[in-house]
Amino acid sequence: MAEDNELQTVKEAQAGDDPPKDFTVQKKSPKLCGSNYPLSIAFIVVNEFCERFSYYGMRAVLTLYFISFFHWDENLSTAVYHAFSALCYFTPVIGAIMADSWLGKYKTIIYLSIVYVVGHLIKSVGAIPSLGNQAVHVVLSMVGLFLIALGTGGIKPCVSAFGGDQFEEEHTSERSKFFSVFYLSINAGSLISTFVTPVLRGDVKCFGEDCYALAFGVPAALMVLALVVFIAGSGLYRKTPPQGNVLLEVCKCIGFAIKNRLKNRSRQIPRRDHWLDWASEQYSKQLIGEVKMVTRVLFLFLPLPMFWALFDQQGSRWTLQATKMNADFGIYVLQPDQMQFLNPLLILVFIPIFDLGLYPLINMCKFNFTPIRKMATGMILAGMAFGLAAIVEVKINETDMPQLVPKESLIQVLNLAKNPVQVTIQDQNLFQQPVEAFQNPDEYSHLILNGEQQSLHFILQHQGSSLAFNYTVKEKSVYSLIVFEAEGSLSSHLITDLETKPENGLAAVRFINGLSQDVNLTIDSKQFISVQRNYGVSGYSLVERDTYDNGKCITETGEFTLDLGLLDFGASYTVVITNVSGGAVQTWKSEDIKANNVHMAWQLPQYLLISAGEVMFSITGLAFSYSQSPASMKSVLQAGWLLTVAVGNTLVLVVAQAAPMAQWAEFVLFTVLLFAVCIIFSIMGYFYVSVDPEDLEEKEEKRETTNRGNMISLVTQKTKL
Repeated sequence: MAEDNELQTVKEAQAGDDPPKDFTVQKKSPKLCGSNYPLSIAFIVVNEFCERFSYYGMRAVLTLYFISFFHWDENLSTAVYHAFSALCYFTPVIGAIMADSWLGKYKTIIYLSIVYVVGHLIKSVGAIPSLGNQAVHVVLSMVGLFLIALGTGGIKPCVSAFGGDQFEEEHTSERSKFFSVFYLSINAGSLISTFVTPVLRGDVKCFGEDCYALAFGVPAALMVLALVVFIAGSGLYRKTPPQGNVLLEVCKCIGFAIKNRLKNRSRQIPRRDHWLDWASEQYSKQLIGEVKMVTRVLFLFLPLPMFWALFDQQGSRWTLQATKMNADFGIYVLQPDQMQFLNPLLILVFIPIFDLGLYPLINMCKFNFTPIRKMATGMILAGMAFGLAAIVEVKINETDMPQLVPKESLIQVLNLAKNPVQVTIQDQNLFQQPVEAFQNPDEYSHLILNGEQQSLHFILQHQGSSLAFNYTVKEKSVYSLIVFEAEGSLSSHLITDLETKPENGLAAVRFINGLSQDVNLTIDSKQFISVQRNYGVSGYSLVERDTYDNGKCITETGEFTLDLGLLDFGASYTVVITNVSGGAVQTWKSEDIKANNVHMAWQLPQYLLISAGEVMFSITGLAFSYSQSPASMKSVLQAGWLLTVAVGNTLVLVVAQAAPMAQWAEFVLFTVLLFAVCIIFSIMGYFYVSVDPEDLEEKEEKRETTNRGNMISLVTQKTKL
């Protein structure tokens, strides 16, 4: 989660959003229980909780939605996810300009919340499988996501500032406590939603599959509630009129300075101390001085997007990694997208531990742990988290199917006869030992072909007799050779197997009917499979990981119990029906693709590291940057900070699409890039000299006063002469 990006909007509101002194409030807002807290803030806090639940709940299931519902590959799903996240952090600039220059905060929140709600509703409708084809679903989803990004980003800089406007100037301590409660509501909404919405997606079934319509519909309902609650408090709010947007003024000042400098490139024109001094013909020295302070901090922001490039992959690459792991925690089976709830939980735990324990302890050791060093440490922790993610990914890949190359295929032998069978394949040095009856193969064997496909000659030796068969094998394919006895003689089938693991932690199962009669199978209440007699083979069925001990097998002679046992995460099974006796079906189960054997708990260390890194990097960075700029420039820093998040997400988008590679290698790449950026940032921080904006402003005022005094003296002397 990026709740600390919300914290900077809170800090900005706390620092620079006092109601103007010349603004007359028409009436005082009623107070909460006789305190100095306006009743209106209750509506604002509830609104923020619902809105954050809405946003983070929807985003938690977004990557798996692209994978499972649209059947996009992992790279495209990751790219679209981060394109959406980037847009959510570009649009706050639009919201701030609308609020400060045109509509005011209240109307901006109302109008963009309506856009937000419409986006959620369109997104939820687009997740209904029976509504149109995939093109319709994609268009509806993309339109919905665009409106959601415009809504959530647009109101982001307005809500916390609007809450600060509700307090009277003398109630500064109450306002400070309000921002703490406001930030708590952000984290509470994020924590609850990232745990609940994956449950709605995975544990609730609708339209015969994961219920994405419900997983998106509940956040939509919460956003509707957020809008209703906010409007309900309309009569209680203090509403300040638009005061002008300082961000636009800063951009104009910088633009004029650059333009003026380019116009005056002649060597005859005297040089100026700073490139921003070229704006002095049109802008005041105070504004130019404040812009100088801000640009010093914004320059330090340049390396920061790389941290966010790693951090925001919790909802994409790390979630996809979790789908390939064992999620059984004994008392509870986690959904892969539920692991994201660890971040807001750990943030709430780490903030008091760091502030009350770690930082004071470091100070006692006489180590100067400056803000720059804290931020660099946060980068290192995030890089270490991705290093651990790479190690976990390598271990996960051990149970994957081998990556096939041209002129190569895989084959295994399933001997369903009563005695061992020796299998020989033309021009292949495989199966040196006889295959025992009902022997579970350890792994597939590699077939080397002489072209895209080849007809291979198979020889089966069984109890002194020899039988020959020809089968055509295609490259980059996976096969099982089924050997069985039919009507007293040996026979075989060559069937096609899965080439990759089942997606999203599902299990795949198929059946071979060794009976002399057709069977109809029921795995659970939703899976009905018909298999023909005499070693007919069914297609694969994808099922949730579970123990299936209450299935049904219906034959011509009756109905029997079917016990499949545990069908585990990511495994593929072949189940052979061998006999019927005692009211139950006798089966033999072969695990063709190994189950996910790396437990999801191994992601916990990387979540611990990146959450600790966020506390050191984000919270420290915000406090430091705010301490280095004048109060009137807080909103400019807010925009700059949010843009670093947007650029970071854009970097992930570029890497996912432009340089696809093995996942472990991509994790290593991001680790190396962040460590390199950390070194650059540390060097920049070493040469950065911290300043107190108030001291600089006082010095500037004294200098101006001195200059004015000198000018007065000059004028007096001239008058005397």
